[in-house]
Amino acid sequence: MDLEDIGSKIRMSLDAKNKAREVALPRARQSIRSSSVAIRAIHREKYEEAKKHLDEAKAALVEAQRALEAYPEIYFAGFLQDAEKEYGEGRATFALVTGTQLPDPDELGIGYPPFLSGLGEAMGELRRHILDIIRLGKLTEGERFLTIMDDVYYFLISFDYPDALTPGLRRITDLARSVMEKTRGDLTTAMRQHELHNALQRVEGKLSVGE
Repeated sequence: MDLEDIGSKIRMSLDAKNKAREVALPRARQSIRSSSVAIRAIHREKYEEAKKHLDEAKAALVEAQRALEAYPEIYFAGFLQDAEKEYGEGRATFALVTGTQLPDPDELGIGYPPFLSGLGEAMGELRRHILDIIRLGKLTEGERFLTIMDDVYYFLISFDYPDALTPGLRRITDLARSVMEKTRGDLTTAMRQHELHNALQRVEGKLSVGE
């Protein structure tokens, strides 16, 4: 047994993996940051800016994925899937808010579990969008987005698989349900207040005519 030869072989392998990780990790973090900035732009209705940041997120993600292609034990360690999930959330949020076609995970170049998790987390962004709509008094539009939340939720709960196959999805889906019910309550309250306001205006109108 030649320990020097064995050690040299192991060290060469670990050095290559570590180098790939050092390339991929900052790229994954950059992708997450760009996706987050894109979501902020979406809420500000700066859609062209959002698309630019999502493209940046995609480019950084692809670099990270390529760096780890030969090292599945690092590829699936978690941090790359987090980046895929955040990117998926950004793309899903853009599509749901703007009414465009929801992208396919294969088109996005991300794994199916990260896509599902990203779609689930996009529910929180839809809630924020609906609250903005409520403040603008666009209650009918708010109802339309609540229906979208329903559709997404029932889509997600159809994937009843062990956590080993869809890591964290069950927890994300539970949170999505909570977010949806809170949003439903907020929208219902706003609609009742709107109806009451209209009723009071009608009464005031009748009283003024009677005078």
